[in-house]
Amino acid sequence: MQDFHQEEALGKAYDGRLMRRLLKYARPFKNWIALAIVLLLFITGADLVRPYIVKVAIDDHLLAYDEPWAAFAPGTEPAEGVRLSRSLLPGSRPLLNLPLLAPDEVVLVRGRDVPDGARPLGWYQIVATDVPQPTRYFLIEGVIAADEDQERRIVRDGAGYAVAVGDSLFPAAPLEEDTLRALRRPHLEAVVRLAWLFLGVVVVGFVLSYAQVYILHYTGQRIIYNIRQEIFSHLQRMPVQFFDRNPVGRLVTRATNDTDTLNEMFTNVLVNLFKDIFLLLGILIIMFRVHWQLAVVSLLVMPLVAAVTVVFRLQARDAYRQVRVKLARINATLAESIAGMRIIQLFHQQKRRFEHFDAINREHFQAMMREVQVFALFRPAVEFFSSLALALIIWYGGGRVVQGTLDFGVLYLFIQYMQTFFQPINDLTEKYNIMQSAMASSERIFLILDTPEEQDEPDAEPVAEVKGEIEFENVWFAYVDEEWVLKDVSFHVKPGETVALVGHTGAGKTSIINLINRFYDIQKGTIRIDGRDIRKLKRSDLRRHIGIVLQDVFLFTGDVEANITLDNDDIPPARVREAARMVNADQFIQRLPGGYKAPVMERGASFSAGQRQLLAFARALAYDPAILVLDEATANIDTETEQLIQESLKQLIKNRTSIIIAHRLSTIQHADKIIVLHKGEIREMGTHQELLKKRGLYWRLYQLQYKEQLLADGQAGGAGVEAAGAPAGEDDMVDGAVEPSA
Repeated sequence: MQDFHQEEALGKAYDGRLMRRLLKYARPFKNWIALAIVLLLFITGADLVRPYIVKVAIDDHLLAYDEPWAAFAPGTEPAEGVRLSRSLLPGSRPLLNLPLLAPDEVVLVRGRDVPDGARPLGWYQIVATDVPQPTRYFLIEGVIAADEDQERRIVRDGAGYAVAVGDSLFPAAPLEEDTLRALRRPHLEAVVRLAWLFLGVVVVGFVLSYAQVYILHYTGQRIIYNIRQEIFSHLQRMPVQFFDRNPVGRLVTRATNDTDTLNEMFTNVLVNLFKDIFLLLGILIIMFRVHWQLAVVSLLVMPLVAAVTVVFRLQARDAYRQVRVKLARINATLAESIAGMRIIQLFHQQKRRFEHFDAINREHFQAMMREVQVFALFRPAVEFFSSLALALIIWYGGGRVVQGTLDFGVLYLFIQYMQTFFQPINDLTEKYNIMQSAMASSERIFLILDTPEEQDEPDAEPVAEVKGEIEFENVWFAYVDEEWVLKDVSFHVKPGETVALVGHTGAGKTSIINLINRFYDIQKGTIRIDGRDIRKLKRSDLRRHIGIVLQDVFLFTGDVEANITLDNDDIPPARVREAARMVNADQFIQRLPGGYKAPVMERGASFSAGQRQLLAFARALAYDPAILVLDEATANIDTETEQLIQESLKQLIKNRTSIIIAHRLSTIQHADKIIVLHKGEIREMGTHQELLKKRGLYWRLYQLQYKEQLLADGQAGGAGVEAAGAPAGEDDMVDGAVEPSA
C-alpha cells in the first residue's frame, strides 16, 4: 500500500523543468499554437469591444433621445455656450448637445434643417417644458434674447402658445408627432447601426472562437496522441523486471488518465492563459483611458484578492494531495477485492472486506470535504470582492452620474469590465487543479520514459537460424542483490532433445526459462545457444526462435484465428488449421459458432482452462519455433484431454529442442533428460528410469505423487510409508514434494 501512496505524492504545482520538457512535445505544432494565440487576441478584442458599443449607444443616443439639442446648417456658427456633440446627422450636419441649458430651456434649430412641413426660413427654437404630455417640444419663431437669470416659460397666447421672457412674448407652436420623430430619427438610425455592429462582432467572435477551439483541441489531441504512442512503444521495450515492480493498473493509468490530464493542461490552461492576460491588460488599458479615477477606485480590492489567492494556493495543494493519496488507496483496495472476489465469497469475508473498504472510503470522504471547504471558501471570497468592487464603482461612479459629471454609459462600461475582470480569477481554482495534476502526471510519465529500455549490446549479432543446442555453464542468478535463485547451474541440451525440469516451488525452474529468453540477465556464468553466448545475440531474433506455452494462458480479445497467429500475416490460415488439428484443438474450434472466426472474450473467459491450453499449443506450433518451452502447460488439462495431448506432444516436440516443466511426472517420463532442482541447485540429472534407480529426490517425488496408486496396487506400500516418513535429510525436499506444484 505504501507504494501507491508514494506513487501519488505531488511535486510543485508548477515545475519549470517539467514544463520545458512538456513543451518539447508541442514544438512540432508551434505554428498551430501561434495561430490559436493570434485568434485569441482577436477574440479578446471582440469581447472587449462589445461593452464599449453598448456604452456608445447609451451615452450618445439612447440617453440623448430626450435631451435638448440643436442642428445648424453648414457654415453657420452655434450660439454662444453651445458645444458640438460627437454624433452627426445625415448630410454631415453636426448634431449639438447643449449641456449649459436645462431641459426646459431654449434650444436653437436652423430653419433649413427643420423637417418638411415646418417653416423654411428664419430661426426656430425647440423647447422642452412641463406642459401636459404629449406636448413637450415647441417651434418658436425668432431668436430669444434673454439674460441668464431671466425666467422663460411657456404661456397660453389665445388659441396657441408663446414663450414669455420678461415682458416679451415669442410665438410658439407645438411640434407635431411626425416632426418630432423626424428630428429624433438620427439617434434611432445610429442605435440600429450599433445593434448591427454588435451582432457582427458577436458573429465574428463566434467564428473565431470555433476556429480557435478546434485548432487548440486538434493540437492538444495530436500532442497527447504522440505522448501516448511514445509511452506504449517504450513499455513494449521495457525489460520484464520492470513489470514485476509496476502493477498493470498503474501503467494503464499512465497511458490514459495521466495523458488526458496533460491534454487538459494544453487546451484549458496553457494557451487560454494568454487569453486571460490579453483580457486583463485590455480591460485595464480601456478603463484607465476612459476614466482613470474610476479605474483606480475599481482596483482598490485587488490587494485583498491577491492575499486570498496566496492562502488558497497553499491550502489547496495540501488538500489536493490528501485526496489523491486516499483515492489511490480506494483504487488499490477495489482492484484487489474485485480480483479476489471468488475467494472473498468462498470464505464469506464480504462483511470484513466491506468494513475495510468503508474505513478507506470514509478517509477519502473526509479528505474530499476538506478540499471542498477550501474551494468553497475561495470562490465566494472572490465573488465577495467582485461585488465589493462593483459596489465601489456604483458608489463613486453613480454619484457622479447623478451630479452630471459622468456619463451613464461609462458607468455601465466599468460594471461590465469589472465582472469580466474577475472571471479569470474565479477560474483560478479549476486551472490550479489542472496544472497541479498535470505536473504530477508528467512527473510519473517521465519516470516511465526515463526508465532504461531493454537494449542489446553494441556488438549483438543477428540470429538467422537456431538449431536448438542449449548450454548452461556455472550460472548464478538472483532477482534481488545476492539472494541467489540459481547457484552454479550447469547442463547441456543437444538439438532435438527433450529435457524436463522438476522440483518444488521456488527451486528455480521458471527462472531457467526466463534466462533462456533473456527476460533477465545472469550475474555469473554463461548461457549459450548453438555455442554462442546469448548476451551477444539480439533479443528479438533469439525470442523469435523460442516458443513458450505457459500454465496461465493469455488470450486477447478478437477471434480464435487471431489468437493463434497473434495477427501475424506471415502465418497462413492453412497452417493455423493444421496446428490446431495436430494438438486436437480443431475438434472444439469447429463446434464454436463461427469456427476459427468465433469471438474471444477478454482473457478467453468464455473458454475452459483446457481449451485455452489447447489454443496455446496451437499458437506455439503455428510459429514453428526451434526451441519449445512448456511451463507446466498440462497442469490445467483434464485426464482425457491430457491423453489426447500426449500424442500431440510427440508431433509438437518432433525435430525441435523441448524443455518441459511439469508437476505431473507422467508427462515427462519419456524425456531424454530430467533435471531435478532443489533450492536453485541441480541435485540429480538423468532419464526417468535412471533417476528411479538412484532412489534419490526424484524417486521420492515419484513415490509421493503415486503413493495412493501404489498402495492400491499393493506394490509399494512400504516404499510409500518410507517416503512419507522419511527424515528431512534433503533440506525439506519431501515437504516440498508434498505440495501439488512440484
